[in-house]
This record gives sequence, structure tokens and C-alpha cells, in this order.
Amino acid sequence: MKANGWQTKALGEVIQLEYGKPLPSDDRKPDGRYPVYGANGEMDRTDKHYWSKPSIIVGRKGSAGEVNLSEPKFWPLDVTYFVTFDERHHNLKFLYYLLGLLELPSMARGVKPGINRNDVYALSAAVPPLPEQRRIVGILDEAFAGIATAKANAEKNLRNARELFESHLEAVFSQGWTERPLVELCVSDRVITYGVIKLGTEIPAGVPCLRTSNVRWLRIDTDGMKRILPSLSDEFRRTVLRGGEVLVNVRGTLGGVCVAAPEMAGWNVSREVAVVPADATRIDPQFLAYWIGTQRSQTWLGGVKKGAAYVGINIEDLRLLPTPLPPMREQKRILAALDTVRAEGQHLASLYQQKLAALDALKKSLLHQAFSGRLTHKGKIMVSA
Repeated sequence: MKANGWQTKALGEVIQLEYGKPLPSDDRKPDGRYPVYGANGEMDRTDKHYWSKPSIIVGRKGSAGEVNLSEPKFWPLDVTYFVTFDERHHNLKFLYYLLGLLELPSMARGVKPGINRNDVYALSAAVPPLPEQRRIVGILDEAFAGIATAKANAEKNLRNARELFESHLEAVFSQGWTERPLVELCVSDRVITYGVIKLGTEIPAGVPCLRTSNVRWLRIDTDGMKRILPSLSDEFRRTVLRGGEVLVNVRGTLGGVCVAAPEMAGWNVSREVAVVPADATRIDPQFLAYWIGTQRSQTWLGGVKKGAAYVGINIEDLRLLPTPLPPMREQKRILAALDTVRAEGQHLASLYQQKLAALDALKKSLLHQAFSGRLTHKGKIMVSA
């Protein structure tokens, strides 16, 4: 037992996790009076309710361990638990904050991850008397409201930084230059095409092969990059990179476009990525990548994409993409300006990302202080927006 009446208890002494129940589709209504909770929050509405007291929804399967507060009346689906407890000794919001601190998602097990309530019951937690629980909840509510406001402001500023660059980019490419089909701006000995159809077995020391998840807007993300047999890459020599090509996602996740760096020479790409061998004497590859990433270009490509379940752009259509062709000197001037604006935007974005990370860290710190009996501040906790 801690000072001031704090007691360390097994969680099973504090809460009970009750099973949710399936709800027939006929009973689900978009404008229903009560929320229907899945493992990660509200997912539907209904005019029926299964429980009539505010509670905490805990994901049992799927988004196992996720924690959400409920409305006073609700329907918990069978992929959830809902919490019951003795209101004479425990505060709902205090228990909600406690469960959030315990990082229940890390307890999920199995092929289809799920949480066993007996494992949750076995966890231990320090619990103070009810008046202290209420005091802690008051402090955390006020602090978290400030954190939420600060996060909203940081996220808005982050969006504004991105939108500012995108707006500048659109303005740059609205100058009425002469346009040519993309195919006419490529080197004569290569064609615009896609790469390896089936990647086969992962080869740790094989040839790096880029997929849509690797080709981002103006950058390469090597996380999760596949490596393939050199013999397989040789079968698709038309897309073996030399460095300087423009890579464009043409299947699945569209919108990714970047320039292959010199150190990527010898790499290959999957069939979801098109290789555009731009003629650097006529059009700078980075200038072309900027152009393909504009809203105007993406709208044109969106108009020719095909498919329902698996959307894609045919190579024949990509080859016809109208592409502006200002003089090379003008391209270089524009690139220098765009690179400067982009660098400034990335710096701002980095600052806002750091701000968001710091706010998340502050929230965790306050929770740890609260549940170790060290949250003694009685005044306002100031959070910079």
C-alpha cells in the first residue's frame, strides 16, 4: 500500500470485462439513436441498446486492446469487451486513463490478434481512493484538453505548410508553355514501361526491386524493399535502372513519383512502377517529377486510370501525358526556386512533427505521473499551442 490510501491491486479486482454481442444487420441504422461499437470505436448506429450505463469499450479482436469511452447507452459488438465496475470505489474516467496507460494492444496474441481478459485481469495497478481519482481526472482532463488544442494547431500548421508548397507548384506550372506527349521527351533507345511481373521468393542479397510502397512523392522509402534473384532482374533488363530515370506509380497506390538516384543503378522495379527514361538534354528529370506530381497532371492521369478493385494507368496512356517543355535554362531556374520553397516547407514540417511528438510524450508523462502518485499540481497545466 502506498501513502494516502493508494493500493496495488490486480486489475481483475477493479474491473470486469464483459463480452459484447453480435447485432443483426437489419438492426443497424445510419441515423440510429445509439452507437454500435467495434474494436476501435463507433462503427454504426442502432435504435437498440445492449447496455445503459457509460462504460469503456476495449477491443477484443481485430484492433485488440484499443480503448474508447462509450455513450450512456450503446451496443458493443462481439469483437469487444465493455467494462463494468463498482462505482462506489472507482471513477469511470480514471479507469479509462488507467487502461490507456497499460498499452493493452501489446497483449494481443494469435494469427487474428485477440486479447484474453484473464491476461488483463492479471495486470497490477496502483489505485487511490475515489476522491483522489476524481482529483487526478480533473487535472488530466484540463491538461489533455490543452494538449488536444495544441495538437490540432500543429496539425493545421503542418497541412498549411504542405498546401503552401502545392499551391506554389501549381502556380509555377500554369504558365502556358508548349506541351509534348511524355513519350517524345524520352531517350531514343529506351521506352516507358513497367518492370518485374512476379517478384518471387525474397533473396536477402538479391537485386533491390522497388514497389509502390517504396516510390513516394519526390523520394524513395526503402522500408520493406524487396530483393529478387539477379536472373529474374535480367529477364526485365528494360527496367534495370541506370540512375536519373523518373519512377511513377501506375498501379494500386497512385501519386508516387520521384527520380532514381545514381546509387540506384542496377536496381529494378515491379510491374506497379513505370520507368520513364527522360532525355536529360531536353527535360530535367527532377523538373519532370515535379510536373507529374502536380494536381493538374494527377487529374489528367486520374481521367485515364482503369479498373475497379485494382486501379491502374496503362503504359500507353502514360506515354501520352501532356508535358510542358520550357527552355532548359528556364527549367533550371524553376527547379532552384522550387527546391528552395520545398526545403523551407520540409523544415517547417519537421518542426511541427517534433511538436506533435513532444505533445504525445507530454501526455504519456502526465499519465505516468498520475498513476505513480506524483501528480500533485493543483493549478493549471499550461500547454503551448
